[in-house]
Amino acid sequence: MLIPLQLAGAILPIVALLLLVIAAVAVYQAVEIVNAYEKRALTVFGEYRRLLEPGINFIPPFVARTYTFDMRTQTLDVPRQEAITRDNSPVTADAVVYIKVMDARKAFLEVEDYKKAVSNLAQTTLRAVLGDMELDDTLNKRQQINSHIRRELDEPTDEWGIRVESVEVREVNPSKDVQQAMEQQTSAERKRRAMILEAQGERRSAIETAEGDKQSNIIRAQGEK
Repeated sequence: MLIPLQLAGAILPIVALLLLVIAAVAVYQAVEIVNAYEKRALTVFGEYRRLLEPGINFIPPFVARTYTFDMRTQTLDVPRQEAITRDNSPVTADAVVYIKVMDARKAFLEVEDYKKAVSNLAQTTLRAVLGDMELDDTLNKRQQINSHIRRELDEPTDEWGIRVESVEVREVNPSKDVQQAMEQQTSAERKRRAMILEAQGERRSAIETAEGDKQSNIIRAQGEK
């Protein structure tokens, strides 16, 4: 009987230590501190339960999981997109979208990844908006493009609990061939204007010379009388 008692004496401290560790982990996992600018979705056994508000929250240990939502304004970069304008000119453009989570419950339940969903929607919308415009308009009507994209994003993102605060298209660039053609056209226009100015200058000079000759002839004629 001495051996079992010795084993029991050796095992009890180990068991007590394990229980202490488990208790400490349970307490640690049961406390969830949410920042002032956040909300967190709580799931238990994979099922949505509720939103955790800012402050100290207590949740079931081991079986609970939380998902954080930043409630401040966030920026999403829309990578460079390729589009064909209505007059068949290739262009590329990128943008930035400013969003804010208005309903964290919807953002969690209605879409798997709200940032990715908004970014993907913004990409397709940017291509569609550019494709419905003439090349000159895509280059000169930036504010109109921004407003159009935002309107197109409003309805679906509202269903996800997201508000699109603004959209900024940063650059719209035509293809290299179109850029070269535009540069050539600009150069030709500059030359045309320079030639017009030169011709106008020569015309004024000719008029002034003719008027000067006329005045000289008048003076000469008066002197001969």
